[in-house]
Amino acid sequence: MFISACALLSQFSCEPKSEEKAEATRFLATSPFVKDTSVTREYVAQIHAISHIEMRALEKGYLQKIFVDEGQLVKKDQVMFQIMPMLYEAEMQKAQAEASFAEIEYRNTRRLADSNVVSKNELALAKAKLDKANAELSLTKVHLGFTEIKAPFDGIMDHFYVRLGSLINEGDLLTTLSDNRKMWVYYNVPEAEYLDYKMHSSSGKPVIVQLQMANNRPFQHDGIVETIEADFNNETGNIAFRATFPNPEGLLRHGETGNVLMKVPVKKALMIPQKATFEILEKRYVFVVGPDHVVHQKEITVASEMPDIYIIQDGLSPNDQIILEGIRKVKDQDKIEFSFEKPEKVMANLHVYVE
Repeated sequence: MFISACALLSQFSCEPKSEEKAEATRFLATSPFVKDTSVTREYVAQIHAISHIEMRALEKGYLQKIFVDEGQLVKKDQVMFQIMPMLYEAEMQKAQAEASFAEIEYRNTRRLADSNVVSKNELALAKAKLDKANAELSLTKVHLGFTEIKAPFDGIMDHFYVRLGSLINEGDLLTTLSDNRKMWVYYNVPEAEYLDYKMHSSSGKPVIVQLQMANNRPFQHDGIVETIEADFNNETGNIAFRATFPNPEGLLRHGETGNVLMKVPVKKALMIPQKATFEILEKRYVFVVGPDHVVHQKEITVASEMPDIYIIQDGLSPNDQIILEGIRKVKDQDKIEFSFEKPEKVMANLHVYVE
């Protein structure tokens, strides 16, 4: 009697455990989700001012005055440097005196020519002397004007390459000037991604890109891709893109770096949740369930990564069934029971919405 009771008790206590074990070994599976989408590609970028020039001396002399300071915003035609002008002022005065003398000589010769005292050739010679004197006067005025170095456009100064009182030679670098109202951002795109961009981008519509600054924060203004260079770099296999960004607050400066974020359209992208994959020795795998419910470990190649999602380049087909949850509880060649969930529903439950 006691033995029969124990056997009966054992029977009732074992049945729920078997049911729990059966439930625990049932897996959730899905298939890749196929949809046209776009991926955000990230490219290292160099930031340049739309105008960045070197300010050089046009005449030789001592640097007499500096009217600006390093990092200062200057306006167009604002005087920045003054090279000692005394020599050029003296040359201009000399040329002016010679021009005045030549003019008097020409007037006297013209009166004599009108009275037929001198020939027309002598009048022409006097006129040529006057023209030469006026030309030399204009040249001295130009040289005198070169002693004042003015800003050719509104911009921000860089540091000084010379100091007050320095002897400046013609062509010496004084400073650089940057127009930062707009910025040109250059980045290199691999050949395959360039082809995807050209094949899938809408013609005639501007391509909008974003800029991630060096502090990993997004720049508040979007840019427009305006130029693609003509040739590929044979050494790197890349081609240079140029995007223009407005910079009204002046936050960006010439020479900065960052990352350009550009959306590239992908036709019939094969997408799976990241949680359905696992990694072994830097290779990524999924578990594919065959028609006989046997699990096969399969290597995949990831084309692009999105939040919670991988776009698959190779290794899967749209009809493959992959284990979605519980991949740590199964191994290759296991025979399992599973429930199938449609990929549309799986994607809808992820944190990101696939457009």
